Amino acid sequence: MPSSVVANMNYDTVQKVLRIVYTSGMVYDYFDVPEAVYKKMKAATSKGSFLNRYIKNKYVYQKRS
Repeated sequence: MPSSVVANMNYDTVQKVLRIVYTSGMVYDYFDVPEAVYKKMKAATSKGSFLNRYIKNKYVYQKRS
């Protein structure tokens, strides 16, 4: 089932950067995210809930333009 919050996500294994593209079109990079966290998010039933609980306010982020 598609997420109502997350349109797409990509993970850079070298830089440990998780890029989230929201359904609104906004793009955020989250830094120093362990690959295991990315894999758990990828497998999560609710991407939005996982994002709110385990990513937001836990990792430094930057909004992309």
